[in-house]
Amino acid sequence: MNSTPILELRKATKRYAGIPAIEDVDFTLLTGEIHSIIGENGAGKSTLTKVMAGVVQLSSGQMLVDGEVVSPQTPNDALQMGVAMVFQESALVPTMTVAQNLFLGQEKFFNRLRGIYISAQQFLQSLQFDVDPTAQVSLLGAAKKQMVEIARAVLHEAKVIIFDEPTASLTPEEKKYFFDLVFKLKARGVSVIFISHALEEALLVSDRITILRDGKHVVTDMASKFDRERIVQAMVGRDLSQTLYGQRKTFVRRQGKRVLSVQNLRMAAMVKNNSLSVFAGQVTGVFGLVGSGRTETFKVVAGIIKRDFMHGGEVLLNGKPVRYFVPASAIRDGIAYVTEDRKIEGFFETKSIADNIYLGLLAKLGGSRFLVSRKEAAEVGEHWIKRLNVRAISKDVKAIELSGGNQQKVVIAKSLVQDPQIIIFDEPTRGVDVGAITEIHDLINRLADEGKAVVVISSYLPEIMALSDRILVQRMGKVVEEYSATEANEEKIMYAAIH
Repeated sequence: MNSTPILELRKATKRYAGIPAIEDVDFTLLTGEIHSIIGENGAGKSTLTKVMAGVVQLSSGQMLVDGEVVSPQTPNDALQMGVAMVFQESALVPTMTVAQNLFLGQEKFFNRLRGIYISAQQFLQSLQFDVDPTAQVSLLGAAKKQMVEIARAVLHEAKVIIFDEPTASLTPEEKKYFFDLVFKLKARGVSVIFISHALEEALLVSDRITILRDGKHVVTDMASKFDRERIVQAMVGRDLSQTLYGQRKTFVRRQGKRVLSVQNLRMAAMVKNNSLSVFAGQVTGVFGLVGSGRTETFKVVAGIIKRDFMHGGEVLLNGKPVRYFVPASAIRDGIAYVTEDRKIEGFFETKSIADNIYLGLLAKLGGSRFLVSRKEAAEVGEHWIKRLNVRAISKDVKAIELSGGNQQKVVIAKSLVQDPQIIIFDEPTRGVDVGAITEIHDLINRLADEGKAVVVISSYLPEIMALSDRILVQRMGKVVEEYSATEANEEKIMYAAIH
């Protein structure tokens, strides 16, 4: 890293309907540095980086690349200037192959697909990315799509690469490859901007860290001068260290009625003779490593996927056997599932906040509702926006325009409007900032206090420890251990998940 600025923003301001998303922000990126931008949802991180990437244009202020004032009007303009962005939402063409996406816009072998595939294979192998260049992008999982996005940015030989939540959908092994790649880019003199809600990752990889709050610059300093507490305090203006992931539980809520019982459940290779129970008035935490079948088990319960037709086991709701073929049936019986993949499964991105929440209500009412009331949609939207503190200019803002934490609140509101008796939260705080994590955790605790049966599936042990009254550990398709929160510790849980 040297001290020559490659990209600068001076007094950068962007207003929407007169309201600033960022205001008078000064930012400097040095050649060959890894620079993290951190802030709560709505702090302005995405707006700031989208200005650099040519997605949005400044209302006032300046952007400089290599000391020259520039004003990219499109992402392609920014790319020509050497600035590439890997977005949190995939920008790939789903109907094309991996190789075609990589070379899109610079096709040297337009009619020679074999040449493209060979070049792509060699390039992906050089990055240690295990992705088939002939695979259609729509068939890839989230992690593989992220790899293709990263590979495309590297292939364009950008001088500046912006990563927006690049590790949110990667496994620990894939994260290691990603960070190795980032350090290789740095060694080649590429400057990297890293947006992440995982504060430990930012502290680990960054040379410098910039913190934004409410659209304004708070502090920029060397990463070595920060610790988690200083970052959190700068982000939110208050000390969350005592409430975020909380103190160790000293009590557990009493078990209410057994509302859900799963017996010998089987689903293809992912769920194998799984049995568990969920009780009203408690938070049941479900922990397991990737491939343990946690999500698949509860997707069967919620009617999203089907259990094996023969010898598939039983699901009992309030003591009665149920088998759902579509989620609508489970919703009408009072089961809500809050997906881990909000971008793909959680909301309609071009619809407003109010419409998204109202559609959750209509899903429960089903065929009994023939007329859609705009007035009712507005009232329902307003109520849940206030209740969950969704930060937006108005209820009519499109869901895609919200920050990650506020999108997650909309997804949760869409389920809670159905007044379920069982709420299944799958990775409820993935890609969410520390302020929103606290709000979502408070909501989960309130729901359990109100007598709801709450399930929290999480791969983050501190979250499981902070929220759960009972902890179920799943391995290789079934629950292998159960702990009360007062007797559990991280070592016991992890040992059960691995051995």
